[in-house]
Amino acid sequence: MQRGVLYGVLAGALWATVFVVPRQLAEFSPLILGAGRYVMYGLVSLAALLPMQRRVWPRMTRADLIALVKFALVGNVLYYLFLASAIHLVGIAPASLIIGVLPVTVTLFGRRDHGAVPLSRLVWPLAMIAVGIVCINVDVFSAAGDAAGRASMLTRIAGIGCAAGALVCWTWFAVENARYLQRNAHFSGNEWSVLWGVVTGALGGLLWVGILVMPSHWVQEPVAAGRWTALWQLNLILAIGASWLGNGLWNAASKRLPLTLSGQMIVFETLFALLYGFIYDHRLPHGLEIAAIVLLVAGVSWSVRQHSSGPEEKAHGDGIMSDVDLRGIANEK
Repeated sequence: MQRGVLYGVLAGALWATVFVVPRQLAEFSPLILGAGRYVMYGLVSLAALLPMQRRVWPRMTRADLIALVKFALVGNVLYYLFLASAIHLVGIAPASLIIGVLPVTVTLFGRRDHGAVPLSRLVWPLAMIAVGIVCINVDVFSAAGDAAGRASMLTRIAGIGCAAGALVCWTWFAVENARYLQRNAHFSGNEWSVLWGVVTGALGGLLWVGILVMPSHWVQEPVAAGRWTALWQLNLILAIGASWLGNGLWNAASKRLPLTLSGQMIVFETLFALLYGFIYDHRLPHGLEIAAIVLLVAGVSWSVRQHSSGPEEKAHGDGIMSDVDLRGIANEK
């Protein structure tokens, strides 16, 4: 189990980079950011698929393709559009902490899945996490001196709404993708991950085509040519680091952790996003942000202790789950 927790932490550190890139590319619209990121991710996934295509394609069914399209659309494209919009509107810290409620939502929706610890044992850890999310919402709507504090009330509400939309998208994806793979064991976690990346890239390509046929000023204001180079370079970094390597680490974590615990490992994405955001903004966290961070870390640590003596270790000895559970909560983000 300890190795699974380590893999989850490392995956969170890589995933958190997606919160910084929209700030680095602030002059680009969320549509451009999303389309660019997933076109690049699709190309990386296609390269990974080529060596395995002969053994993968014959197993592909119509139901698999439909599921991949749904999961790619909701869990990647819509999720990232909402996330990038939220970061533009309210900043990295508020957006990351609102999405940080994922440990609560995924745990609640996965509470009846295999290996789950009874919810009664997780009430207090989850309550601490929820209170941490409340702290950041209070901070966003207070008269703080940062950009979010100076923004109009309508802008802040829109930003919170976009972050909530991202939360809904990834909660649904995480649970439904895990359950689909548990019902359909003909792909390994890595194979499904690669296929999902290729489909996501195809959707990103369609989105890019739609952008090209629209009047340019509808989607994007003119930017310097050098900034387009930066866009593709950063998207390549995200495709390899956050998507390919991060998801591989997440698969390794999912192999060793039950859904109720792996769902809470997502909190480390939030914590690393906060760290990167504070470094990028050259500032220290506000008092409520500190409270939120402490509550999130304490809540997840408490949950880890609850799981360390849970029924899944008695059932599996060393805490390593079955091959079906390898695909665990989710393969991509």
